[in-house]
Amino acid sequence: MSSQLHITNGDILTNKLSTLKLEGDIITWREMLCEGKTETNVGSESFWKTRFEFLNKNYKVSKSWFIDKTLKEYRTLCNHKQEDRIVLWFDFDLFDQINMLAVISWLKTHRPYAEISLVSSVEEDNSVNILGLGESTDDQLRNLYTNRTLLTQDDIEYADYVWQLYCSDNPIRLENLKDFDSFQFSHLSGAIEAHLMRFPTIRNGLNEVENNILRLARSAKPKTKLVLLNTVLKNQGRYGFGDTQYERVITKLKPLFTNFNPVKLSKKGMEILEGKTSYYSCIQENDAYLGGALKYNFLYNSETNRILKL
Repeated sequence: MSSQLHITNGDILTNKLSTLKLEGDIITWREMLCEGKTETNVGSESFWKTRFEFLNKNYKVSKSWFIDKTLKEYRTLCNHKQEDRIVLWFDFDLFDQINMLAVISWLKTHRPYAEISLVSSVEEDNSVNILGLGESTDDQLRNLYTNRTLLTQDDIEYADYVWQLYCSDNPIRLENLKDFDSFQFSHLSGAIEAHLMRFPTIRNGLNEVENNILRLARSAKPKTKLVLLNTVLKNQGRYGFGDTQYERVITKLKPLFTNFNPVKLSKKGMEILEGKTSYYSCIQENDAYLGGALKYNFLYNSETNRILKL
């Protein structure tokens, strides 16, 4: 008799699914592989070492927390060897899509016999805001589960291939991918496009995420840093980042603000936003990684949507 395993994108969804009484155990994938250095060999000792070093340095994640929350759950996944049907629950945004690629890459290596299916949010025509899985009602989740996508071997190979490219030191290879429509990942092309826009623009040396924060600071005139943070979270498009991620970006951009109460851009911040000068003179760290590539080794041309190597 066949059995089933669910892998979810986070604790909120895991808690929701546990009340739905679906067949099979649930495992939570607690990582944010969209940020920091990644390695192709998901789950290996060097993979987790690289991840812990990044999370510890940039988010003060302790070793005990990392072991308890991330590694224990990963080991639980490793111990689930019997299930021949695996259901993935990952959202449309960059945060989830990168995690999804990594999980599929791991499954391709370690569970080659398993039937893998994908539950994902449905994008309405012309819809700007897609309802995330964690925000969906029980009925919506049941419906998405019933209509989940059964991945073919070609889909699995493709996800693994995109993961290898994401972990490579040159994002130009990712940019050259044009065959997304041949595979059953309806949100992947949008997520990869959003990823490429995280490299600094030629125009002002800030990437799309950073420029968006400055734009919202100017247009929304938030009264406090917290209001700015909440405004950014609601207007972030396809990134799916959490508050701690944005707090880190806002802290890095601090020299471009004169005040956070109310929020006010500095003269330099305004000049950078308007493209009159570049952020490059303010950069203190050049060891920031996006996947396998160094962020400041490449530039994004917003006019042609192309990546250039410095």
